Amino acid sequence: MNGETEVPQALYESLTGSVRRLVDATIRSQADLQTVRSAKEKIDAAADELSRSLIPGSFGVRQAVNGQSLAWGNAVIGLRNALAPPLVVHHEADGRVWADVTLGAAYEGPAGHVHGGICALLLDHILGATAHKPGQPAVTGTLTLRYEAGTRLGTVHAEAHIDRVEGVKTFAVGHLSTSDGVTVRAEGVFFHPHRPAQ
Repeated sequence: MNGETEVPQALYESLTGSVRRLVDATIRSQADLQTVRSAKEKIDAAADELSRSLIPGSFGVRQAVNGQSLAWGNAVIGLRNALAPPLVVHHEADGRVWADVTLGAAYEGPAGHVHGGICALLLDHILGATAHKPGQPAVTGTLTLRYEAGTRLGTVHAEAHIDRVEGVKTFAVGHLSTSDGVTVRAEGVFFHPHRPAQ
């Protein structure tokens, strides 16, 4: 059964948006005990309903009918992953890669600020996107971060570019910024994994 072709993409996207809203409400709700119990019953019923037909294991990367790769389970860009912010990556002609994303309560570390691990997650992805080639995703060799200031919750800008290429290694640099300025800088080395001989 190929669910991603049977259910419109917009419907999955809408479902994921609803789950993100639920996560935010779960964190920030001040509902009374009876309301929380009632909500839990409804959430459990919805989870049971969706669990009647599951993909074995992880979503992985699948091919759409048009040949496009679907990384809908991805932790950063996954259309069906409510944990993903999600990041929408833009590639410029000059090689610059960037994304703007709004991070709310689900991504909090220090009060009112993005968790440092989430900052690392975003930078790992945006730096890796500089080395990405169609059909050849880049994998991280090393990632070095320098936290210069707290990253406030809200709109966060992620940006990266290739610094240099040495053989199989792509060296990328980038940063996160908010209206306060640059908050985290990153350097990374990325590789294209070898494909096994067919």
